[in-house]
Amino acid sequence: MAAIAPNTEKLRELEEGTARAWGEYSARLRDLNGEEYEHAERESWAKLQTELRRLERRRETLNQTST
Repeated sequence: MAAIAPNTEKLRELEEGTARAWGEYSARLRDLNGEEYEHAERESWAKLQTELRRLERRRETLNQTST
């Protein structure tokens, strides 16, 4: 049982990281319009996807070590 608690905490941290990544994406686009928004959205989406993939890899690794 001892291994489950640390994994639960790490999974919670990964969920917080996911929420934070989406919040940062939204914040980068807030108050932008037109061409400025279009440019920022492409770049922000790419950053978000990179971060979400990183978090998913960590989540998969964590799940593999808990089985």
